[in-house]
Amino acid sequence: MLVHPFAPIVYKDTQTLILGSFPSIKSFENNFYYAHPRNQFWQILYALTSYPVNNRDQKLWLLKEAKLGLWDMVASCSRDNSLDGSLEEESVNDIASFLEAHPSITKVAFTGKKAQALFETHFGYLEIERVYLPSPSAAYAKMSLAEKTAKYQEALGYA
Repeated sequence: MLVHPFAPIVYKDTQTLILGSFPSIKSFENNFYYAHPRNQFWQILYALTSYPVNNRDQKLWLLKEAKLGLWDMVASCSRDNSLDGSLEEESVNDIASFLEAHPSITKVAFTGKKAQALFETHFGYLEIERVYLPSPSAAYAKMSLAEKTAKYQEALGYA
């Protein structure tokens, strides 16, 4: 059983909480969100904000300035690889209590269908704006980087 290795990133004025499913193996190794070199998450946020994302400090600064928070739906699980489809025996984080403790958050955004489905199953009763973001994983090749960036731009209010 794997346990989520790091804390949520949130600030007192965070407005949008971006929820993934569970960190990839590379994210575990690097102890940070979206750490696989081919994952497009930070590249997309750079395109939206023009804030540099060359290291952890710059990524934290971008999140703070853009009023974005990061966390994942799954607290623990078993898996064979980094794909959402391999997640089994998931236990979910207590998103309801987290949102209650961070009242500045008025929107949740999901970086994939697994995160969205888990949220709806466990917290669908919450009255909060929800938006879907296409997976930033390079494995999700149905959309180009430009198409993903456009979807993030619209969903996160950078249009």
